[in-house]
Amino acid sequence: MPAQTLQEQSYDKQIAKELQLNTNQVAAVIKLFEEDCTIPFIARYRKEATGSLDEVQIIKIRERLTQLTELDKRRDAIVKSLLERELLNSELQQRIEKAATLTELEDIYLPFRPKRKTRAAAAREKGLEALAIEILLFKAQDPKTRAKDFVNEEKGVKTADEALEGARDIIAEMISENEALRKDMRSFWKNNAILSSKVAKGKDEEAAKFQDYFDWKETTKSIPSHRLLAIFRGEAEDFLKVSIAPPEDTAIAILERHFVKNKSECGKQVQEAARDAYDRLLSPSMETELRAELKLLADTEAIKVFTKNLRELLMSPPLGSKAVLAIDPGFRTGCKVVCIDRQAALLEHTVIYPLEESAKGLEKREASAKTVLELCKKHQVEAIACGNGTASRETEAFLRSIDFQKHGLNKIPIIMVNESGASIYSASEVAREEFPDHDITVRGAVSIGRRLMDPLAELVKLDPKSIGVGQYQHDVDQKSLQTSLDDTVMSCVNSVGVELNTASKELLSYVSGLNKQIASNIVKHRQENGAFKSRAEIKKVSRLGPKAFEQCAGFLRIRESKNPLDSSAVHPERYALVETMSKDLNCTVADLIAKPEVRKRVDIKKYVSDTVGLPTLHDIMSELDKPGRDPRSKLEPFEFSSDVHSIEDLKEGMQLPGIVTNVTAFGAFVDIGVHQDGLVHVSELANKFIKDPSEFVKVHQQVKVTVLQVDKQRKRISLSMKR
Repeated sequence: MPAQTLQEQSYDKQIAKELQLNTNQVAAVIKLFEEDCTIPFIARYRKEATGSLDEVQIIKIRERLTQLTELDKRRDAIVKSLLERELLNSELQQRIEKAATLTELEDIYLPFRPKRKTRAAAAREKGLEALAIEILLFKAQDPKTRAKDFVNEEKGVKTADEALEGARDIIAEMISENEALRKDMRSFWKNNAILSSKVAKGKDEEAAKFQDYFDWKETTKSIPSHRLLAIFRGEAEDFLKVSIAPPEDTAIAILERHFVKNKSECGKQVQEAARDAYDRLLSPSMETELRAELKLLADTEAIKVFTKNLRELLMSPPLGSKAVLAIDPGFRTGCKVVCIDRQAALLEHTVIYPLEESAKGLEKREASAKTVLELCKKHQVEAIACGNGTASRETEAFLRSIDFQKHGLNKIPIIMVNESGASIYSASEVAREEFPDHDITVRGAVSIGRRLMDPLAELVKLDPKSIGVGQYQHDVDQKSLQTSLDDTVMSCVNSVGVELNTASKELLSYVSGLNKQIASNIVKHRQENGAFKSRAEIKKVSRLGPKAFEQCAGFLRIRESKNPLDSSAVHPERYALVETMSKDLNCTVADLIAKPEVRKRVDIKKYVSDTVGLPTLHDIMSELDKPGRDPRSKLEPFEFSSDVHSIEDLKEGMQLPGIVTNVTAFGAFVDIGVHQDGLVHVSELANKFIKDPSEFVKVHQQVKVTVLQVDKQRKRISLSMKR
């Protein structure tokens, strides 16, 4: 089958039908993908072509396009294999070309697939295929008598019984490879299979974390994704023995309905072969298929949960460009303190010991307070960031005990910062390159401060899997997970926009059209030539060609540029259009941005053309109204309960403020300030039924919870959000 282009294969029509979209929309997206356009660029700047499809819809088109492309690659490989072995006829080719799924395609190919030495293959070499076909078609009046004709000692068939045994092996393989039967059997397994798990022999004590599944049974049709992944993890770690199968008698009855026509002697031989086919061939094959399908569904759900959580975390409200004093708390080793300026540059660092319980504890506490006050005055600190790890509540209490106003300072907000993954960053190559002369404690404290100022800019330096907002992220398909995480990070970065003259190369690498090498080249060019004065100047950066410029320019911001549009999301390709608007109104572009009364005079319908439609014009007007507006919400102050610092302080019935740190399929984890997140089970999220927790709560959301139960020994806290 000759290679075809995407359009010739009508992917656009098929995808449009499946996703309930217009064919022209899908065709436009496919064409833009072929032109190396990114998803954020397509969604933002090519609305006329796509009919204003959003990123989610564009990603679905990409995913289905990939699946169909892979299906056709496999189809071509199968046809090539059959042609080489002279097995392809017109009927078989037609069936192959019509196959709509990979499963259907593989079922068609199964009887022709080159096999390793099977029992059926050995029987065929002994000349027993004719006997097998006679029996399967019920043409042998007496199989045992007919089998004597196939005794051939030279070929290794010594007796009639051996001939019958070989014939049954061939029949079993033919049954197991029957396309119609496999389709029926697949449906039966999908609807009736039961997953069973038991503790592995001698692993009772070691497998304590899987004790809920020591004797577990559940239909695969109803098992939730998180439970399936937990059980599969237990199996992978050799703590659980897991099996998946439907009722065997019913399954074999399906085989017999297909092949056992009567209870004759042939029928008895076919019945025996059918049971062997099920036990030896079909059942293992169906279990492998169903396991793969269940795993794929569970992976998809887990990845969906992870990416939702990651998006909420990345889009957490930023403090903004303010001078920050950041503290990484500690008991014995003290609290590492750093001061960073409004551009997030490290100014100074030291260590204080406010929590030491020695004879000189009070003296050190007073000295620590004095140091904090001096640093706040010296660097005009506008906020204090306190990491939420070990000793965080004690450090927070110490900071709140300082009377800043008494010492001539304004009241400085003290904000707890989730430091999950900060230690990984501090030991990373990125951190070593950024702070080669400082140890990991300084780097970690800087990361805490920067997370407060701009969570997105700091978190992109980490592998998302280390941030701690996932659900079984290390058990799911890593390629699919990475693709989804990259999509999410890129979406967040480009929706916020990136300040070209201050962004790190890690942040720049997620900008539409850029990669790690070009991002590194941008930073190098900035260091060697000074700040960029306009978007157009980035064309001078090594390896940043016209296509990369087209893709990235609209997402980059230059606050101090002479052209006010450089600080907005208006793409340079539309600058001339905005300038025409300003000329028509006899004003400057700056006037158009600064004066609402001038903007109201713009009749956007006048500027519709073959390349610019109303969607783009509405976007332009929104940008002129609030150029470079940050889509993230405003940072709200938050304080944990001052009466609760550890799990020992908790009592059933307590009502406490908390922050959601992770959302899973079974509920939400909430930080209540005791160094151990509590779980609000899905059944305790509200007074009504909640199917999907992520539709009700979000990562970083401030909530009120009630303590239901505290298991101090296992460090488990059960919470409720019901009112």
